[in-house]
Amino acid sequence: MAVTRSVLERSNTIVRGSGDRKQKLAALNDLLNGFLDTQALAKLAAGSHLDGRSQAETEEFYRLFHDFFVRTYVQRLLLFDAPDFAYGTETITGDTAKVGTTVITPGDRFAVDYTLRRAGDGWRATDILVEGVSLARNFRAQFDAAVAKDSFQGLLDRLRAKVGAGDGS
Repeated sequence: MAVTRSVLERSNTIVRGSGDRKQKLAALNDLLNGFLDTQALAKLAAGSHLDGRSQAETEEFYRLFHDFFVRTYVQRLLLFDAPDFAYGTETITGDTAKVGTTVITPGDRFAVDYTLRRAGDGWRATDILVEGVSLARNFRAQFDAAVAKDSFQGLLDRLRAKVGAGDGS
């Protein structure tokens, strides 16, 4: 709970603080790099699509997914223009924790639950559930469809294009 609260409060400080959009994006990216375990999220999102892939393909997927996921999450934080947060329950089972939060905007409230895993350097988020829907599993459904329609290389091409398209922001 303390780690999640700290990250969310620091993200609000960044969003509400001085600086232009590019500076805020960079500061949020730095903050979230230490909080989000995007490799764990990527593994959940990719499912069996990483089976039999070369180390280079797997590493590229992890890197692209990291850039895409962090950018998407950061854009959402800026989109909400620093919402308020309410904190619910915390459940710790061994090296796994679940932290319930509510995001409060002027027009809405919705549940955002974080699944965290204890790592050597503290707790890191391995999945985020918005209104009970896992972001990693949502990505998996999209990735399954993309690979079925095209190929794993096609999925990498799409991720490259999405990550590259965001370079100017």
